[in-house]
Amino acid sequence: MSYLVPSEFVTKMVDAGESKIFMSTRDTVIRAYMAGAILALAAWFAVTINVQTGQPLAGAILFPVGFCMLYLLGFDLLTGVFVLSPLAWLDKRPGVTLAGVLRNWGLVFVGNFLGALTVAFMMAFVTTFGFTQAPDKIGTVIGNVGEARTLGYAAHGAAGMVTLFFRGMLCNWMVSTGVVGAMVSTSVSGKVIAMWMPIMLFFYMVFEHSVVNMFLFPAGLMLHAKFSILDYFIWNEIPTALGNLAGGLAFTGLTLYATHVLTAPKRKVSA
Repeated sequence: MSYLVPSEFVTKMVDAGESKIFMSTRDTVIRAYMAGAILALAAWFAVTINVQTGQPLAGAILFPVGFCMLYLLGFDLLTGVFVLSPLAWLDKRPGVTLAGVLRNWGLVFVGNFLGALTVAFMMAFVTTFGFTQAPDKIGTVIGNVGEARTLGYAAHGAAGMVTLFFRGMLCNWMVSTGVVGAMVSTSVSGKVIAMWMPIMLFFYMVFEHSVVNMFLFPAGLMLHAKFSILDYFIWNEIPTALGNLAGGLAFTGLTLYATHVLTAPKRKVSA
């Protein structure tokens, strides 16, 4: 059978986290760069669908194309390593340290950001014919997203910040479930189906994903949206990343590890 039981795929999660911590700097950054670029392209694709059809559900249904591609190719998102790398440390794998986990997170953040930024520049260039005219309808919508999801939160003060954090938590609950989905099957079709469901949910519910936002918000700034770089980091990227970390670990990584590895049920056999 192509389906793996939880005790098997959770062990694969720990193994994957260990391998990512020991991966070379070059490979880590390249894989993260490609993941950020592909996910950004998928976000551009989904926004285009939403604008052209007027149906947000259509964009949500098709957005997971990018997520599935990047994980089938073995690339890494920050939201994924937020969950996988700490499990290897908690499992006390030889040579795995907290410093190694933090190094992995930092390199993946940089790679994801550079990849998403590359696609953001390309999108801004294409939608303005090389910055020679105002952005087209799609570019305008992307710019408005950046304003609404920075200044919109800031207008509510502390309540807005907590709302942003919770949306980040909810997002990576689903996205990390999608990462696990890539491990629950040995067939491509099984992996894709398992990844597709939670990613569609997060996108349609407009939860906050730190890597998608690495595309949307810099793109908005390039298109002269009315918010600043500081607004982007303070009122979106930083609290979103922290929410992604907390949600992915609390709802996916630690729960699966605790019940399927750390305290796996043991059947008593009578004499």
